[in-house]
This record gives sequence, structure tokens and C-alpha cells, in this order.
Amino acid sequence: MSHIAVLDFGSQYTLLIVRRIRELGVESRVYPGSVGADELEDVGGVVLSGGPGSVYEEGALLPDRSVFDMGVPILGICYGMQAMAQMLGGRVEAVGEKEFGDTEFDVVYESKLFLDMPSEFRVWMSHGDEVVEVPPGFVVSGITKAGKVAAIEDASRRFYGLQFHPEVVHTPRGMDVLSNFVFRICRLKENWSMRDFVEEKIKELRETLVDGRVVCGISGGVDSATAAVLVNRAVGGRLISIFVNNGLLRKGEEKDVLRILRDELGLNVVYVDASLRFLQALSGVVDPEEKRRVIGREFIKVFEEVASEIKDVKYLLQGTLYPDVIESGAGGFKAHRIKSHHNVGGLPEKMKLQVIEPFRYLFKDEVRKVAVELGVPDFVINRHPFPGPGLAVRVVGEITARRLEILKEADKIVEDEIRRAGLYDKVWQAFAVLLPVKTVGVKGDRRSYENAVVLRVVDSKDGMTADWVRLPYEVLERMSNRIINEVKGVNRVVYDVSTKPPSTIEWE
Repeated sequence: MSHIAVLDFGSQYTLLIVRRIRELGVESRVYPGSVGADELEDVGGVVLSGGPGSVYEEGALLPDRSVFDMGVPILGICYGMQAMAQMLGGRVEAVGEKEFGDTEFDVVYESKLFLDMPSEFRVWMSHGDEVVEVPPGFVVSGITKAGKVAAIEDASRRFYGLQFHPEVVHTPRGMDVLSNFVFRICRLKENWSMRDFVEEKIKELRETLVDGRVVCGISGGVDSATAAVLVNRAVGGRLISIFVNNGLLRKGEEKDVLRILRDELGLNVVYVDASLRFLQALSGVVDPEEKRRVIGREFIKVFEEVASEIKDVKYLLQGTLYPDVIESGAGGFKAHRIKSHHNVGGLPEKMKLQVIEPFRYLFKDEVRKVAVELGVPDFVINRHPFPGPGLAVRVVGEITARRLEILKEADKIVEDEIRRAGLYDKVWQAFAVLLPVKTVGVKGDRRSYENAVVLRVVDSKDGMTADWVRLPYEVLERMSNRIINEVKGVNRVVYDVSTKPPSTIEWE
């Protein structure tokens, strides 16, 4: 099945390009920017992503020249266009003034890329370099109002370049541009749907997991639960799900999760209460990355101990998602590592298990669509995302039993009030964060010196970007009043109004 290969040069929008193409109903995958033609199979077209660098810098990451000899259409976006121009004989230079934001774009050459589109439309620019001389065989097909080169093409070789970003919502006609590239230039047909994905993945898993048992760590979140249901469809009783209670779950969560996994999803679950073990391992740990490493290390130890008691285990199932891979800097991608993910790497070699990652190329909302196809209960599908390290990354600073207790109580109030307001299914995440500071307050005419809690409520589509939710004041008021009055040890509540980027959704 032909797909569009998106070569990643470090752009924050690389995954968005993949999403947009999939929204057109065509399969798309990300590859490292350095990938060669021999590593690309069943490719109907290539997109060269944007990137933060300059193509003329020493050591700049450029496409492998073999990619241009594949005979398939290529679309370069921003840095991708500049790389194409530079490598094929054009010239790229730094602009006098960086161009960022909304810009008017004019079509100046009849092009399939802009077929059935207006001759002028708004686009989103984000660059500090420009193509000042197009390669032999290329023409300029679009310019900005200032006369700058904004689109180039060599229609005979089906090579196209855009200085603007068609994948972002700030380019209103961007989907039309991508649609023309995918359907009119690459001549691909719709081949991507969740139903097709599920059927093909189950078939693939049955062919891959021919014998031996499969083990997986399961948390009750939509990623691991859906992955387990999918594999359970393929291998049945040969899947053993291991639920490790690390003590960093939300209030009462372990009971709810066990009931859902066993009773509603029919999974074979081994439950391990290791909460004290994790708390001891985290004693004195403050650095967020060290927390993640400690939690990941302890999880692997516990998991390994349990898995070693299960006979004939050959495979390890993980619910790894695309953003996990990119944010961890895994897989050869150029994106800067934002934070470590417990399910990306870290598997002890002595376990000698083959890793199975059926969702490695999916986004969170796409996994939810898979869950719907598999009949996973709404309670699991619509649960807010929960970080792998759990509440450890919501207790800023050192983790203690008392601080965890405070956060669990506060977090439960946040969820209760969000549900009461009918907003739970309308926001991406809503949770509390405990700060490592105490503030002065007044309770019962007495001076208090107690903890501060942060409320974090965000909206997002895939977790890669997020905006803070403008909650009604009365909802914020109820949360604040309840937390201060009902949670012993808290005398101040604040609201986080940061977007991602520059902040992350989680505080650590």
C-alpha cells in the first residue's frame, strides 16, 4: 500500500504534516531526514519537512541524494524547499529580515499544486532564509506581496517547494495544497481508515506472534488498554497483562482499573502492588528527568521479576505513540529531546523479548478511534491522558507519602468539579500540581503556612500543542474553595495560563 513518506529535519510541525495527510485518507509515515531511497518502500510521494537550521551551514542535515532519483513526487516545505533548491543547483541565502507569521501569497504560474484555488490567499511563514536562485529546470510558481520567492517547481520531475507551511491552521487553504499534491500529483487514492488499520494490524499480529506468550505493562489508560485489546484479538489467552501499582496513580484508580481490565475488557491481568518500593526508590529525588529514570528503572525491575515467572514469554507489547518517539529523540529523529518516555527504550537486553509496538505510528486521538473500532468502553476511551510516571511529575520536587496524599485529594476535586460542570469530555486534560513551596495564609483567624496547588486545564488535539482553557470563574472558584477547605495542608490555589509550547502540559 503506497504511502507518503515525510522526512523529518527537526520541524515542530513534522507530525502535523503526517496528520494532515492522514486526514485526507492517505497513509503517511515519518522517517529520519537522512534516510536513503533503499530504506523507503511502497512510497507514492515524499515530503521534506521544515527545520530550525540553515541548509548552507557546515554539517547541515540534508536529504540523501538518492531520494531525488526515486522517480516519485517530492514536496519540500520551508527548510525542505531550501534543501531541495540547494542540492539541485539553486542558491539559498539568509534574508535581511526574518519572515514570521501571516503573509499574502500570490500564484504566478499555472501549477497543479494550486489547481482550483484562488490566485491569492493567506499563508503562514516561519523562516530566516530564502531561495534567491532556483535550480535549473525550476520555475517560480508563487511569491509574497514583497516579491519574495514562496513557491517553486519542476513539473517534469514533479518536484515542488513551498516557503510557507500548508500543514498549519494558519494557512486556511493549506489542506487544498496538500490534497493537490497527494491526489493530483502523486495520484494516490484513499487508503487510510481506522477500520482498515485495525483489520490489517490484527492480521499482521497473527502472522508475527505465531507462538509464545506476549506480556505487556498496562495502566488502564487508553493507549495500553487499547493495545492490549488489539493484541488479545490476535492471540487470545497468550497475552498476559501486568498491572503494576506504583503508588503514583490517582485516588482509588487501582480498583477502577482492575475492574475495567478484567470485567469489561476480559483481559488476563496480573496485579502487583509495588507502591512502597517506588516511594522508597524516589526518596530524595528532585530532578524531573531523574524521577523518570528511577520510575522507569523500577518498573522494568518489577516487570522483569513478574515476567520471569511466566513461561514461554517471547514478546513485549508496548503502547508507544508517535509523540513519545519524537519527544524522546528516538528513532534517529532530529527533534530535540523534550523529556524521556518510559515506554521508549530502556528494555534490558537480558530479557531478550521482541518488542511489539502496534501504535508507534499513531497519535493519541487516532488510538481513541482504534478503541472505538475495537469496542473499548467509553470510560477508557474518554479518560484524560495520564503521564507514564504518574503523579511523580505533578509533585514538583521531592516525592513523599504526605505530598502524594495532598495531591491525590486535590486532583480528585479538580476531576469532580470538571465533571460537575459538564466539561470533562470537552477538555484534553484537567489536573492539579503540588508546588514545592509554602505560602502564608489565614485560616480560622490564625496564620497558616501551607502548600500551594496549581490547577492545569488544557485543550489539545494530539498533545503536541496545547492551549489553556478559559474556565468559567465559578468553576475555578468551586475548585479553589473546595481544595483549600477540604485538603489539609493547602492554603493557596493558582491557575496555569501557559500554552504548549513554550511550556509543556505537565510541569515536569
